[in-house]
Amino acid sequence: MSSEKGFVKEITNMEDDFATWYTDVVRKAELADYTDVKGCMVIRPYGYAIWENIQKELDRRFKETGHKNAYFPLFIPESLLNKEKEHVEGFAPEVAWVTHGGSEKLEERLCVRPTSETIFSTMYSKWIQSWRDLPLLINQWANVVRWEKTTRPFLRSSEFLWQEGHTMHATEEEAMKETLKILNIYSDFCEEFLAIPMIKGRKSEKEKFAGAEATFTIEAMMHDGKALQSGTSHYFGQGFAKAFDVKFQNKEGKEEYCYQTSWGVSTRLIGGLIMTHGDNRGLKLPPRIAPVQVIVVPIAMHKEGVLEKAADLAEFLKKRYRVEIDAREEYSPGYKFNEWEMKGVPIRLEIGPRDIENGECVLVRRDTGDKITIKMTDAYDEIENVLNDIHNNMLLSAFNNRQANTFMASNMDELKNIYENKQGFAKAMWCGSRECEEKIKEEVGISIRCIPFEQENLGDKCVCCGNHADNMVYMGKQY
Repeated sequence: MSSEKGFVKEITNMEDDFATWYTDVVRKAELADYTDVKGCMVIRPYGYAIWENIQKELDRRFKETGHKNAYFPLFIPESLLNKEKEHVEGFAPEVAWVTHGGSEKLEERLCVRPTSETIFSTMYSKWIQSWRDLPLLINQWANVVRWEKTTRPFLRSSEFLWQEGHTMHATEEEAMKETLKILNIYSDFCEEFLAIPMIKGRKSEKEKFAGAEATFTIEAMMHDGKALQSGTSHYFGQGFAKAFDVKFQNKEGKEEYCYQTSWGVSTRLIGGLIMTHGDNRGLKLPPRIAPVQVIVVPIAMHKEGVLEKAADLAEFLKKRYRVEIDAREEYSPGYKFNEWEMKGVPIRLEIGPRDIENGECVLVRRDTGDKITIKMTDAYDEIENVLNDIHNNMLLSAFNNRQANTFMASNMDELKNIYENKQGFAKAMWCGSRECEEKIKEEVGISIRCIPFEQENLGDKCVCCGNHADNMVYMGKQY
């Protein structure tokens, strides 16, 4: 038993040091590891399998709505990046530059893409001539580089993986409809697959994406009360289209500029999974995204027929679920239990000699730790019911955590008091001025996360200046 307890103790208690707990889980659950390049991580097979499951489901949803995948270059000439002034100013501090090819200095610096609006727009100006070419709905799965000063695996790294959609439309109405459609896809996916409840809303002018007319976001609360911007969808209007001359001939034969959107989610979602659901035993993965949904652990493998029966059960279950069997002889069952709990596998099935005699196995839930004995003949269907219940329980638990740590403030004193004594989100009215937004950031150390679509009537006075306010906003500290 001592070795098993020691194994769990390798993870720092989250209540003592949340940041160290997070890093411990990332490394010891074998999701990612550090490299010799500052800010760049190796995503290990188990972590990458989570990303593949995220990618697979989102890709399916994108394609169902008419989007197609392509791939665009990693390098962007400086002259292209400079075409949209607001955009380049927003990204300038984070851009990595290629200045030499071999030993020769390049005539023009190449930017390692921090995002791809410029290169997409350049190509779209060649491909779009007529209204018949619209809408143009393209997505790419790629890596991007942003030279971050402070890094943390998955949450903020110099290189990360993501998808970025870039679409062109004939009208403002069509482009805005696309922007919100994608935001809803993101929100639905996060709740239905990651069991993370989202707040949907619009970013303030100060917080919107560089070059966008409007940015819409999904915001999640992590276990420590901080916000994670989990996905964004941007409406660009005609800004990039005019900068890059992306025009089309409408049905009346008149030339017009296109209306544009872009949108993306990244491997940051894996960080969100860890911080929303994890506990002091490690990861806790929602079943629909877990690389391994069921781990079969044979007990007393040295006894005749145990390993064979466990292997047969695992093979049978693989027809419907992602299943593995842990038949390692060098580790005790207790050690295996701890390891798979740390890796967040939703269900563990234990099968020993007595279980085989009775035609049963023991099912253990990762989310609650509850154990039930089930008939092996019932396992095929019973597991589906349990997996669905685990998902619903994890989603409800995350929702309840957000509700319990969301507070209302009507003035600056109340707002300051919240963040001096508590952690979480604050709901308050805001007049819309940048001055008030910056004052809140400076004096309280929080930012406006979004203006939610679901508005609540908390009064009509701004939390900061006391002037008339129409919008309720969510505020908080963020990753």
